[in-house]
Amino acid sequence: MMLSPLMVAAQSGTTDNTMNDKQQIARLYEDMLRYMITKDTVSLGALLSDDSVLVHMSGHRQSKGEYLREIATGVLNYYSTQTDSIEVTVDGDKARLIGRSRVNAAVYGGGRHTWPLQMDSRLERIDGQWKIVWTKASTY
Repeated sequence: MMLSPLMVAAQSGTTDNTMNDKQQIARLYEDMLRYMITKDTVSLGALLSDDSVLVHMSGHRQSKGEYLREIATGVLNYYSTQTDSIEVTVDGDKARLIGRSRVNAAVYGGGRHTWPLQMDSRLERIDGQWKIVWTKASTY
């Protein structure tokens, strides 16, 4: 089931500021998935901190620059996603997002498959904007 950012926040029963943060973070996750599919590395890059790290299922740690290059050059190809759940926890200027989506992709020369992909991300508010600083990908 696709959860809108409003649903994520409304389920939390938190204060208005925290609900707004949760909405922003949930929308950021949805935007991230869309940018991965459209290969919009400029917009995707704007969601990531400069020192952001992605830890792949294999354990490979990838910098922001390397990740964006691999999307741009077709090493990582994302075709579609269907979000199953988005969980957001906010603690001041830090947050955790766990997004679970079925992602149809072909990566690292492999065939096209659909994976149940969980993105466990840490975010920080940097210059007033939420940015992804670390993500670990796994299946669920």
